[in-house]
Amino acid sequence: MLRHLAFTASLAALSAGALQGQGWIQIERPIRPGPLSPAIVRIGSDVRTRIDGRVARVEVEEQFRNVGGGIAEGSYLYPMPGEAVFTDFSLWMGENQVRGEMMNAEQARSIYEEIVRRVRDPALLTLEGHGLIRARVFPIRPGETRKVVLRYTQLLQRAGDALRLRYAIGDRGQGPGRGGLEQPASAPAEAFHYVVTVPGADAYGTPYSPTHRVTSRRVGSDLEITLEPDAAGDVEVFLPLRRGLVGTSVVTYAPGSEDGYFMLLISPPNGEEGPGVARDLALVLDVSGSMSGDKLAQAKAALRQALATLQPTDRFKLVAFSTRVVGFRDDFVPASRENVQAARDFLDQLVADGGTNIAGALDAVLGTASPAERLPIVVFVTDGMPTVGEQSPERIAGGAAARVGRARVFTVGVGFDVNTYLLDRLATEGHGSAEYIAPGANIETAMSGMLAKIQHPALVNLRISDAPVQLAKTYPATLPDLFYGEELVVFGRYHGTGSGSVVVTGERNGRRERFTADGAFPASQLENGFVPKLWASRRIGDLTRQIRIEGASPSLVGEVRDLGLRYGILTEYTSYLVQEPVTAWNRPGLMPTAPALRGGAGAADLQTGREAFARAQASAVMGGVSSLSAADRVAAKQANELVAAGTTSARAVRRVGGRLFVRTDSVWTDASHRDTLRVVEVAPYSDAYFALVRALPEIAPYLAVGDQVLIAGRKASVKIATSGLTTWQPGRLEALVRAFRGLPGA
Repeated sequence: MLRHLAFTASLAALSAGALQGQGWIQIERPIRPGPLSPAIVRIGSDVRTRIDGRVARVEVEEQFRNVGGGIAEGSYLYPMPGEAVFTDFSLWMGENQVRGEMMNAEQARSIYEEIVRRVRDPALLTLEGHGLIRARVFPIRPGETRKVVLRYTQLLQRAGDALRLRYAIGDRGQGPGRGGLEQPASAPAEAFHYVVTVPGADAYGTPYSPTHRVTSRRVGSDLEITLEPDAAGDVEVFLPLRRGLVGTSVVTYAPGSEDGYFMLLISPPNGEEGPGVARDLALVLDVSGSMSGDKLAQAKAALRQALATLQPTDRFKLVAFSTRVVGFRDDFVPASRENVQAARDFLDQLVADGGTNIAGALDAVLGTASPAERLPIVVFVTDGMPTVGEQSPERIAGGAAARVGRARVFTVGVGFDVNTYLLDRLATEGHGSAEYIAPGANIETAMSGMLAKIQHPALVNLRISDAPVQLAKTYPATLPDLFYGEELVVFGRYHGTGSGSVVVTGERNGRRERFTADGAFPASQLENGFVPKLWASRRIGDLTRQIRIEGASPSLVGEVRDLGLRYGILTEYTSYLVQEPVTAWNRPGLMPTAPALRGGAGAADLQTGREAFARAQASAVMGGVSSLSAADRVAAKQANELVAAGTTSARAVRRVGGRLFVRTDSVWTDASHRDTLRVVEVAPYSDAYFALVRALPEIAPYLAVGDQVLIAGRKASVKIATSGLTTWQPGRLEALVRAFRGLPGA
């Protein structure tokens, strides 16, 4: 006979601003680890969402398996979003579907906090939501699988002219199971699927996520959005509503004690669905001797891709260079079928031989006037330094800058022998971007994204012409062109407060077009914590590129270091600091030494080799970061490089929620903490601890770093330690919250 099911749904907020999360099974009866212990693991999650107007209908299907040796007796728990309306819950016992009952909010919260206290797993706090569903799911015998299906609806928030969808996946397959037991080595890999279906694709721009990499495609008249299968954490997706050509949205974050942060999203349709801008596309390929073998074969394949993107309205030019410069034609030719086929034949006949005449190749493609209604684009691929003709990177770049005109220049450096100063400066002067491809990487694959991006220009010469507040330190500093199927995301700071329209103008076929994004710029706004982190990544990418092009200065390096410490971003100027005690990190005058300070025109000849390549590649990636998952991949790569180089140990440094923590005297200390900050200690899992998390929900992700953790605020820091407070005196918690957030009166 099946046991009675009971589940709870809390209508009160456990943690303001938190998201719904993937469920987990909590083993309730005491377990003594051993061969007969149960071990519950999630083996699959399938999340399906359908959006009708502003209503999202969500169905979550999860499967759990007992991979241990004993019968599992426990409960399924699922944190719900506060704006959600619970509609249905199903537990499948074999082929039988069993439904449950609801319990009151106070019971939900007490159950939840008791689990955290007993399991002593602060990572659970990141899964807090406005409610908690709990259902008895035992018995699960060894080897058995249980399927849980949960359905709810929620009203989507508006963010300017975009709908905002949120979902919290949780930390899948990482660390201990939610029952407090380590995941067994025999546990199967967890399958995860997340898909959003949006009817009426024509009404929306290209979806964008500031947290994850998303893929969108049209399926009939629907728009389908999917996440990468290894996604984890909190997901945010913006679905721009089109007004005319593009959809727009403004999102802000304001700590209250300093200038605020903003994100401006400009999203064209997901494919070429309107009149675009005709291109004059110049493809320039290095065929020097060093390009022989697979490199040349892959580069040719990439340029064939580029030729395949040509539209009937485009013109193109194809140039190959080694010691000599050879053109397919003397000038741009129409992208007719015959001309494109002849260009493919020209590519097929190219062989690698001779030196590297970069100056001559640039002379062949720059300075040629294109009609005002056309967008001139140069794609420049090379794997080496100049060895023929003018060989000074500084003089080559200076000459090219004088002739670049309206052309957009996209440079591609293949291997460690490229001069990063030259390629970075060419891209900067040409309002394009630099791509760096490591030795052994597939050139065709690496270039495909860039070639797809520049395929369909929608608007050129964009700029922000008006806003209700003063905007500053925007990145990209100069707005790039807008292409169909590629959203443009701008991050920046704002001064003052107000609300109104951010006005963006652009040109298409010689005509000026204007569109607006309505936004509010408050004095204090603590949602949207992803905005400052992504702004900092963009800022660091711009500063490090500036250092390489213009030269280092104490102020530039100091700003990179401070940004890295505050926002938890490892850079060439902060990585060495992980060797120092945290209290030493903020000493005045603490500066990196050569060769990290190399940069500028005077050191242009030196900016080649493995180290220069790595710095340029990191700047390029950070300067274009548009999601937290991308930033985390950069940080993980840099951390792995530090460990491999012996600079630090894997356990000495952790990056969590956009912050860097260093273990010092058994305490995981926030790198942005300063000795001048007041520290308030709180005992873990005490009444004071849970009250603190409810008052400062933004600290929840950092509590999972370790048992003892010091988290830096603006005017005060919080330390979780056994000797800390267990209860709060009247007014003290409120004062700490104001000081931590840097609010007036702190």
